[in-house]
Amino acid sequence: MTDDLVPFGSPLYCGFLLLLVFARGMDFASTWLATPNLVLEANPLARKLGWRGGLLLNAVLCAAFALWPMPAVIIATTSVLVAARNFQSAWLMRSLGEERYRYWFAEQIGQTRLGLYVMCLAAQAVLIAGVGGALMYFSPHDLVPFAIGMGIITYAAAVAVYTLLSLWRIRR
Repeated sequence: MTDDLVPFGSPLYCGFLLLLVFARGMDFASTWLATPNLVLEANPLARKLGWRGGLLLNAVLCAAFALWPMPAVIIATTSVLVAARNFQSAWLMRSLGEERYRYWFAEQIGQTRLGLYVMCLAAQAVLIAGVGGALMYFSPHDLVPFAIGMGIITYAAAVAVYTLLSLWRIRR
């Protein structure tokens, strides 16, 4: 598997740049739809940067990572999966409102055994990561499927970590 840098401005660079801009754009759009005031944003850095700071940071990261195919595909895969997850619940977050959704969600967490919740989260993360791991295992010499597998594993880890962070914030 080769993962050489691509020349800046080349057609391949532009392709990776478009891929990253699309994927990160979908993450941004789904986050904005779900939580326009970032009240429900699980990533503390994203909350701290806000929309403008996050947009600037992501523009720089997209331009930089478009030079490097493997991370470009990993980031794009993770971003699209995060966006899909955001879109899944955005309608409910928007219809209830950010504060009311947070209150409702915290209330549901409070009525659930912590062990059950953590076990379900772990099962979700392990099953998703298993798909990514299988992709990586069966395509060790093919850059794109290998990187997609790594992106799926990264997504599973991100869901687990940020969900646990949210759980910790809710329960304290």
